[in-house]
Amino acid sequence: MSGITKSFPGVTALRDVTFSVRRGEIHAICGENGAGKSTLMKILSGVHPHGSYSGEVVFDGEPCRFAGIRDSEARGIVIIHQELALVGQLSIAENLFLGNEIAHRGMIDWNRTNHEAEKHLRRVGLSENPTAPAGELGVGKQQLVEIAKALSKEVRLLILDEPTAALNDDDSAHLLDLLRGLRDDGITCVVISHKLGEVTAIADTITILRDGQSIETLDATDVTEERIIAGMVGRDLEHRFPPRAPVIGEEVLRIEDWTVHSATNPGRVVVDDATLSLRRGEIVGLAGLMGAGRTELAMSVFGRSYGVDISGRVYKEGREIDVRTVRSAIRNGLAYVSEDRKRYGLNLVADVQRNVSAAGLGLLSKRGLVNEHEEYRVAERFRDVLRIKTPDVTASARTLSGGNQQKVVLAKWMFTEPDVLILDEPTRGVDVGAKYEIYTIVNSLAEQGKAVLVISSELPELLGLCDRIYTLSSGRITGEVPREDATQERLMEYMTREVRS
Repeated sequence: MSGITKSFPGVTALRDVTFSVRRGEIHAICGENGAGKSTLMKILSGVHPHGSYSGEVVFDGEPCRFAGIRDSEARGIVIIHQELALVGQLSIAENLFLGNEIAHRGMIDWNRTNHEAEKHLRRVGLSENPTAPAGELGVGKQQLVEIAKALSKEVRLLILDEPTAALNDDDSAHLLDLLRGLRDDGITCVVISHKLGEVTAIADTITILRDGQSIETLDATDVTEERIIAGMVGRDLEHRFPPRAPVIGEEVLRIEDWTVHSATNPGRVVVDDATLSLRRGEIVGLAGLMGAGRTELAMSVFGRSYGVDISGRVYKEGREIDVRTVRSAIRNGLAYVSEDRKRYGLNLVADVQRNVSAAGLGLLSKRGLVNEHEEYRVAERFRDVLRIKTPDVTASARTLSGGNQQKVVLAKWMFTEPDVLILDEPTRGVDVGAKYEIYTIVNSLAEQGKAVLVISSELPELLGLCDRIYTLSSGRITGEVPREDATQERLMEYMTREVRS
């Protein structure tokens, strides 16, 4: 790809970018949110058709002018987006061949479809029945089904956008091993990732984009994470976490004997008799493996957004409060930033201004009418304070990068002026530069006397950010570790502790 330039209304996403990939290598693309990584790959895969950008794409020595995804797939180029595109109600086999059905005289050959699906599933390490609904699979296995789907299209160049962002450590390791196997089979892979440890472990070559331009391409043999970061942000990032001198006050929130049953299987307990507390000015972590019940605990406390047959008590400043609805939770000073910002945190159809004001419209309205001038002023204030990169607060939320979308969600809840913020995977899918900015925001909230509960799958993040860390295993609190005693090994020991009934 050479001389690639692509603009959207109000912003130039790519400016004269050059990018080349060798056959049979794993080539990583790194850069901050908004650097242009996904846009570049959408051009390569035909999502942005020829004519919507300037520059040239050459594949196997031949110029390409893709009008759409079908054209690129016909050449063996397949992209797997960060948001998985499986249809949960259809079977795994139906998903594998959706739009590429195995048919004879207009009739789908189901025997051959299921047989071929089984063959591709085995290749990615899955033994699931191809007739099972795809929606019953966990996120890690759904990611593998997407790769199997690419293999069914005789892929030659596989593009993966943040493939491990939503995966636990085991699923991530399995996926990386699979990519190594595909490379050995002669399939070329391009991987976009913010997880620099994974990039250095798997990539042969690394290209860094910054502000829509290609900065450099590195041989990954001896490259360090610090070297990649310096290229991404244009400077050395000496510390991954901003300095902080905590001033911790009295207890502000206590959750006691909290028990939650599964929303889909009411007989299963997902949070079991959990008790934890937060103090003013304190950042508290919640660590646990996938399925431990972290998100279920957070959502059930915030207006019973998840679960059934919920029991237990919530106290604020020593007084029991009502959190049975989202409205009552907000009224009592609670805020929840969901791990799935696109599903629960944002209205992607609306603009930044409406998203920022969404949780606090009562603060902007009189006699049922929203003061739009004040709403605009508030959105602009948060845009400035949180350094949200957008040409204007009237821009659609869907046009923002992942890190800036996360800042909009934070702004939405900061506007309600809560006493307690629950942040569920606040930096998922966010680059190191934007992570640092989000950590700075979290620190400033604590300095204002807010109590912050941070849920994260990244133990280094909890260790670098939190004053105290709770561990969760099978829905039970198994440990409470102060900052000075916390190590990854100790947390993992508590997170994997067997819980007996």
